[in-house]
Amino acid sequence: MQANRYSTMDINLARTFLEVAANGSFILTAERMHLTQTAVSARIRTLEEQLGRPLFVRNKAGARLTAAGERFVRHATTLVQVWERARQQIALPAGREDGISLGGELSLWHPFLVDWLIWMNQSCPEIAIRSEVDIPARLLDRVQNGSLDLAVLYSPPPRAGLVSELLLEEKLIMVTTDPDGEVDPERYVYVDWGPHFLINHQAAHPELSNPALSISLGPLALTYVLSVGGAGYFRAGTAQPFIADGRLQRVKDTPEFSHSAYVVYATQRDNGTMNRVRHGLKAVASGSDRPGLNHTIAARPATPPLTAK
Repeated sequence: MQANRYSTMDINLARTFLEVAANGSFILTAERMHLTQTAVSARIRTLEEQLGRPLFVRNKAGARLTAAGERFVRHATTLVQVWERARQQIALPAGREDGISLGGELSLWHPFLVDWLIWMNQSCPEIAIRSEVDIPARLLDRVQNGSLDLAVLYSPPPRAGLVSELLLEEKLIMVTTDPDGEVDPERYVYVDWGPHFLINHQAAHPELSNPALSISLGPLALTYVLSVGGAGYFRAGTAQPFIADGRLQRVKDTPEFSHSAYVVYATQRDNGTMNRVRHGLKAVASGSDRPGLNHTIAARPATPPLTAK
């Protein structure tokens, strides 16, 4: 019992170290881990005493890793990931041979990751799954600290110890409900596709930089535009069925923007279950093994656009 308590303490020290290393701030780490700043400092100090080396250089700007701290990142990551993996394996539901945890940002769940869940149910029924929704930065943190095995997100920034593998190479295109392919700035809907899209959008369309309506979820924005009319940027694959049946038109002479999705996982995780999960994600992404419930928004009749009075 005593040994188990100290093992847990060591894991918490490593988790705290990785959190500080990721955000460069003791204050922000305390907020994210629901601790006091004193508790965070005490944990880092204890870890430094155990290792016999300073891990951070502290200044008014925050905390920067020392050379020893940079070397310890890989070991701390492995320590936390192995602990999380052991904890998940012990807690497997009856009848399941292995388990996997996957997180994704909100806009990727419908339909892509829902299709993947269906694929897993059909192809790997012996694997237990824990699925979660979170913001991109937090998803990366959790893959790095071992509380998630994989994360699926758009254009992730590089991180030491994490692999980013391309799944979907998508394009964002501007479409409109206007039969002539025109855009009314008063009815333009800005869809938040992330910081890279924001920069490109502001440069390409300064006249649309202050829209009356902004929506952070693509499927919701598309349903709205199809219902009341308007224009916006949407994924080319999602918009194509509506272009084909005449409900949407491509807006001419507008740029396309890259919007690719990646699966992110730790370099230490490479086993049969991970490989099967990655295979399933790629199969669903390529369309080579789509379940019957994919693209439900495309199959659902849209509400006819309202006529302006």
